[in-house]
Amino acid sequence: MGTEKKTRRELRRERRSRRRELRRGALRRKMREEPGAFWTYVILRTIVILILIRSLMRGEFESSVVCLFVLFIYVLPQFVEEKLKIEIPSVLEIVIFVFVFAAEILGEMQSYFIKYQYWDTILHTTSGFLFAAVGFSLVDLLNRHERVSLSLSPVYMAIVAFCFSMTVGVLWEFFECAMDQIFMQDMQKDTILQQISTVELDATRSNIPIVVSGIQDTILVLENGEQYPLGLGGYLDIGIYDTMGDFFVNFIGAVVFSVIAFFEERSAN
Repeated sequence: MGTEKKTRRELRRERRSRRRELRRGALRRKMREEPGAFWTYVILRTIVILILIRSLMRGEFESSVVCLFVLFIYVLPQFVEEKLKIEIPSVLEIVIFVFVFAAEILGEMQSYFIKYQYWDTILHTTSGFLFAAVGFSLVDLLNRHERVSLSLSPVYMAIVAFCFSMTVGVLWEFFECAMDQIFMQDMQKDTILQQISTVELDATRSNIPIVVSGIQDTILVLENGEQYPLGLGGYLDIGIYDTMGDFFVNFIGAVVFSVIAFFEERSAN
């Protein structure tokens, strides 16, 4: 019985050893064949690990979770290539690594979303383009796969790419909303407005929008009656303008890629 247990332990160690060797071999192959993607991965991953160590030493739990999330995303391309036997283009890998770093490390942790007005807009436009490319690549791989009887025309490939990108955009906004509602974050950034239109102020309750213009400030009234003028210079909108703006620029990025991909695929055929 002891010999059997020992043998099982040895088998498990051998399997783990083989997996580690396969991963090392895959990384060595990546370094030789795709040095750009490899070194981008190594450099950004090293930076994230150092930030993670610093966050843990400072007791910054939220920052540590963000770093772990980024590290998880960084290993996904290698997992897809190894397990699903799908070759991800080197340029696409680089864009994914840089995009995640720009969004989570620079945008959230270093407050670039607050410091630079158009940082969020640029990233959402890029993500619309990027995820359309991912959707297009997935369909293209199925089209070329010998075991899959699928042959979509260029127009349908472009439509799938567009829909894939928009779906990812919607899911991301769901994630942001959940983080704001459950964990009291502010991922859906607020907007200051000087004019609003609302049916809530319609005294007749007839669904007539009442326009309020020239708003100068938002005042918070607490349960105990205390009032706190926020000094914002307008009405504080909670997230909706940011969300719809994100959808719109995601739409632009998805359309641009889908149109380009359609003409490229049609010319190739």
